[in-house]
Amino acid sequence: MTERISAREAIALVTDSFAELPSPGEEFRPDGPLSWKGYGEARARAAARTGEEESVVCGAATFGTASFGTTTDGRAPLGPVTAVLVAFEFGFLGGSLGERTGDRLEAAYDYARTHRLPVVSLVATGGSRMQEGMLALTQLQRVARQSALTREAGLAQIAVLRDPTTGGGWATLGAGADVTLALPGAQVAFAGSRVRPPDADPAAYTAEAQVAAGSVDALVPQDGLRETLALWLDLLTRPAAGAAPVPPALSPAPVPPALGPASVPSALGGATDLPATGWDAVQRARSPERPRADAYLDAYFTRRAAIGGDRCGGTDDGVLCGFGRARDGRTIAYAAQRGTPTRPAGYRTAARLVRLAGRLGIPVLTLVDTPGAANGADAERQGAGAAIADLFAAVATARTPVTTLVIGEGGSGGALALAAPGNTWATPDSYFSVIAPESAAAILKRPAAEVRATAAQLRLRPQDLLDLGVIRGITQRRPGT
Repeated sequence: MTERISAREAIALVTDSFAELPSPGEEFRPDGPLSWKGYGEARARAAARTGEEESVVCGAATFGTASFGTTTDGRAPLGPVTAVLVAFEFGFLGGSLGERTGDRLEAAYDYARTHRLPVVSLVATGGSRMQEGMLALTQLQRVARQSALTREAGLAQIAVLRDPTTGGGWATLGAGADVTLALPGAQVAFAGSRVRPPDADPAAYTAEAQVAAGSVDALVPQDGLRETLALWLDLLTRPAAGAAPVPPALSPAPVPPALGPASVPSALGGATDLPATGWDAVQRARSPERPRADAYLDAYFTRRAAIGGDRCGGTDDGVLCGFGRARDGRTIAYAAQRGTPTRPAGYRTAARLVRLAGRLGIPVLTLVDTPGAANGADAERQGAGAAIADLFAAVATARTPVTTLVIGEGGSGGALALAAPGNTWATPDSYFSVIAPESAAAILKRPAAEVRATAAQLRLRPQDLLDLGVIRGITQRRPGT
């Protein structure tokens, strides 16, 4: 279990400054709306113990980045960023939500939209306040509506799950945020500790379990929250115009200048680094020596922060998604395959990334590198077809430009789902094919000896794709790499 600290301590831990918002002036009725005997006394004791009048403290806060220093390319430090901050006080009736909690949260969200500020929630709650009955439970609808309005306004929402985060607080402010972080060891679950089945596995109700299930993006230790929140806020509050720049190819070998549609005839003649045959292209793309997504992202960004999980119970380590500060100073969202068969959770996470970037006005870079979609029985049970369809739709309807670079294998629809129509590029170490040569030969009932010839027929080399109009160009390598 993580250390429990008060709302004010949590605020001081992560912010540079904090100005509390005025509380809505509705007067508390004796023993509440249900005339629950002793409720008023319980509130008074909670107020005396915590120094708070309600279970949430709301205000405008600044998040600085002094601890970052300069970026690796010598740029100025990120931030600072102003945001609306909501901090739960668990010592006040278990951080539960009642009518006046709802009043404060609604006012905070309204302030955020009026002043065009992101919202950060430091959640620590046991759920709805039973002393206020259904009136307390309906506060979840108010919170959900405020969150939706803020999302429609294009403002980021970040949640930090403290110990415990259960019930409606988890199902609205926590799980409903754009980016959800959690303290290691925190209880995170819809079911509170006293209402779970007696034989339930306690490990399933933890922050770690929610990360594994794709419902929380990352675990962040308490002493790392200030820097992590400052980075996330900086990345998510800087809309950028125009498409993401195409990364240069990474490799130690030099190649000719970038190839584009206007220079195809003359450029191809001197392109000594391009694969000679279709099978050469396949072998180069499958080579363990070829640079992978991690290397491309490290070269492209000075800083980045990852989201994780599809919010549907799954994760896929073979797809990296998140936001980063590109070397031109802009925030760029990224979704990158890592050379493995992509699982349904990977497609759903990428679709989540594309839609979030669109709402926030941030362009997207995708890196294609997969032999294809995972095709085992588990993938089918997890909805592979629906997940791929959803990503196709997300890319096709993206609100911001999507740039794609094929860096390795481009295996069929499992790769195409991540590719931007009309703005896809390729490296000299890649191929893109309707199907893998081996599978094509098998379907055509050809012997193994004809796989290489089949690769040539598929016209899957980068220069073939350029000639066919499938890609816009072949990227040159950065000098000195």
